[in-house]
Amino acid sequence: MDSLDFLNARRSTPARQLGDPGPDATQLEQLLSAAIRVPDHGKLTPWRLLLIRGDARARLGKALAEIHHRKEPDVADSALTKDRERYSFAPVVVAVIARIDPQHAKIPAQEQLLSAGCVAYNLLLGAQALGFAAQWLTGWAAYDVDAATLFRLSPQERIVAFVHIGTANEAAPERTRPDLVTLVSEWRG
Repeated sequence: MDSLDFLNARRSTPARQLGDPGPDATQLEQLLSAAIRVPDHGKLTPWRLLLIRGDARARLGKALAEIHHRKEPDVADSALTKDRERYSFAPVVVAVIARIDPQHAKIPAQEQLLSAGCVAYNLLLGAQALGFAAQWLTGWAAYDVDAATLFRLSPQERIVAFVHIGTANEAAPERTRPDLVTLVSEWRG
């Protein structure tokens, strides 16, 4: 497979279809080391990674369900079950946390945020390169103030991705891709 075939084969495997095994310690270190090799104007490192694995996945799901129920007492039981189970399928979930300095004299906040997004995408590609499957999700917990406290985020931090990584239990579905002709134009001055 050449490099473009590798990119063209990339697809997300739904988190519910991910299971063991996940990356071992050596593979995880390789994956994370490769994932942080992203464009980073000003060498700010405007991101950090938070691993969610083992029993912590169930504790996180329980805590998020409690937050959801507290904020929305009439929420359906099925939504709370989804909250509790959301992080339990893939053996490892990597929260990519953007650390944005909106007042930076030289580097716009958008460039800092995009650098964090590149880390999340590199996690997807790196998982694939190691023979694993992955999915980038956010969900309400990525945007909730109480969840931010649960994740111990500072005021300038925000979650840009929960990247679920494991072994696919079934083939990843392909989806219709955009038509390149409708997306590309040429600037002619």
